[in-house]
Amino acid sequence: MNDADLTRERLAVLVHEVRSPVAAVSAIAEAVLDQGLDTLSRRELASLVISACRSIERIVADPSLVSIHFGDVDVASLLRAVVAAASLGGGRVVARIPDDLPHVEGDAVRLHQALDNLVRNALVHGGSEGEVVVSAAAAGRCLSISVADSGAGIPFADQQRVFDPGVKLEASRPGSGLGLGVTRGIVESHGGTIAVTSTPGTGSTFTVALPLRRL
Repeated sequence: MNDADLTRERLAVLVHEVRSPVAAVSAIAEAVLDQGLDTLSRRELASLVISACRSIERIVADPSLVSIHFGDVDVASLLRAVVAAASLGGGRVVARIPDDLPHVEGDAVRLHQALDNLVRNALVHGGSEGEVVVSAAAAGRCLSISVADSGAGIPFADQQRVFDPGVKLEASRPGSGLGLGVTRGIVESHGGTIAVTSTPGTGSTFTVALPLRRL
C-alpha cells in the first residue's frame, strides 16, 4: 500500500469514527429541547454530550486505533452510555448489565468506539422491527460483553470476513464496512478477542472478551 492509499484509508476510518459521536450530539441536542425533562435527565444528557465531545476530540487528535491510554474503565457505565446514545437516536436497544460488573484496564474512549460500532452495526442489520440486546458478565479472568440482534444472520462462510476492513456482505445496506474492523483492532489492542455466532434467519451475537484487571 502506497502513502496515498494509506492516507485515504486513515481518512476513511477517521470520518467513520467521528460520524457516530456527532450523530449522538445531534440526537441529545434534540432531546434537550424537550421542556418536560427534569433536572436529573438534563444532567444525564449533558454527561452524554461531554462524553461524545471528548470522543471527537480524541479521535481527531489521535486517530490511530493502536494508541491506547490505559486506565481504570467502568464498563457498566460505558455500556449504559452507549445504549442511551443509541436509544436517543431511535434504536431499540435493551441493556442487561449488572451493577457489580468489574472494571477493566483499558482506554475508555477507544472501548466506547468499539462498543458503539457493535451496537450500531446490530441496529443496521437487526431489521426495522428488531431489538438489540447488550449484556455483560464476568467469567473467570475475562469480562464478556455481548451485542445480539434478531436480524437475518450471517452465513457461516462469511462470519470471519465481516471483520475485514471495508467488507460489506450486502451492498444495499448503509455503512462503509469499516466498523467491525475498527472494533476488532481496538479490542485486540486491549489484549482481548472478538467473535461472532450466527445462524441465518435467527440473528447474530458479537461477543467481546476483555481481560480483567490484575489485583
